[in-house]
Amino acid sequence: MSALESDPTDHLPQRRSALRRLWQRLPQNTRSQILFDVSRMVAPLPDAHPAGGFPLGIAGLFSTASGVGEGARLAYASLEAAGYAPAAFDLSPAFGQVELSEATQRRALAPGAGSLIVHHNGPYLPHALWTLGRAQVRGRRIIGYWAWELPRLPDTWHRSFRYLHEIWVPSTFTRDAVAAATDKPVHVVPHPLPPMTATPDMRGKLGLPSDALVVLNVFHLGSAFSRKNPLAAVAAFRTAFGERSDRVLAIKLIDNGAHWARRQLDAAIASAGNIRLIEGMLPEADMAGLMADADIVISLHRSEGFGLVPAQAMALGKPVIATAWSGNVDFMNERNSALVSYSLVPVHDPEGAFQTDNQKWAEANVEEAAQWLRRLAGDADLRARMGAAAAKDVAAQLSPKHFASAVAALIETKDRR
Repeated sequence: MSALESDPTDHLPQRRSALRRLWQRLPQNTRSQILFDVSRMVAPLPDAHPAGGFPLGIAGLFSTASGVGEGARLAYASLEAAGYAPAAFDLSPAFGQVELSEATQRRALAPGAGSLIVHHNGPYLPHALWTLGRAQVRGRRIIGYWAWELPRLPDTWHRSFRYLHEIWVPSTFTRDAVAAATDKPVHVVPHPLPPMTATPDMRGKLGLPSDALVVLNVFHLGSAFSRKNPLAAVAAFRTAFGERSDRVLAIKLIDNGAHWARRQLDAAIASAGNIRLIEGMLPEADMAGLMADADIVISLHRSEGFGLVPAQAMALGKPVIATAWSGNVDFMNERNSALVSYSLVPVHDPEGAFQTDNQKWAEANVEEAAQWLRRLAGDADLRARMGAAAAKDVAAQLSPKHFASAVAALIETKDRR
């Protein structure tokens, strides 16, 4: 090739990157609609009456740093530990969401009979099945594992029922929304929480003071900023403690380029010397270590399909302050958590992640959350008692063994209705 000639492939990475940025700027509901409309024309439909049962496969976002991805990873690990030998198919590349470099080696999914659990939500299901291909879908009972965070399931999700034999969900809150929209079987199968390995001295590694009370808030800017509502956690902390240097709010976030959300967050914490941002993805052990080193974890979410962060913090024996509404109340109660009252308000979603017509979600009482912060900060014994009760309850209710038994019972039963 001469110096005057150019290889058109030289520009492919830049073009792909530009297209991905353009795609990410589209509202989430627009992306969902585009993916669904295109994929449903080519997605394979499942067999009408497959035998189901074992062997068991899991298709999910194994390489994606999200609650949906974590659900697939937790399910696989728990079933593997229980001896059920699941197989896996990573959907992350098909959705342009390869964010994690995992050392975990998983058994690869191959065509065959049995059951396949697809850990992705309704609008994305046809694209997931198209990626899997007809050979992987044929002969299997197809189970969708869905997480939805509002009382009514959107119409866009209804179109995916035809691709499934049944649906599993992580909470009764989500079950009620899904079951009201279909006559297919809908089962509550909560996420399992295996014991976590925690990196020691994460305060030191992250520059957090060793002698301060640390309150932790965790969220992903790309995971519905308005729904996670970190601004309420900031407001509660500043109401409770002002500028006290012996009280620190650590905000662990992943910033995926949602600039409007980041501007709101930066404005909320402006001039606060006792609020620290911890950005980027942490290895699992480091994330567990950060939670373990916190004194209190706070989630004033407007809605949760399950609430993995509160559950994981509770498993580590942390007192959690959380909104008393949606999926998290399946495992949180007044004995093991600091539940905050709320008002149901119309959904306002600048991100376009939700179909909001006549939908409501919770607006947590910030002053009540501030009172809980002051009370827990001033009473180490209360923190210890609440954390111990939380760890005990979560260990019993969300154990991997319990999860594996529940999955086996559903997979093996002949009458799934």
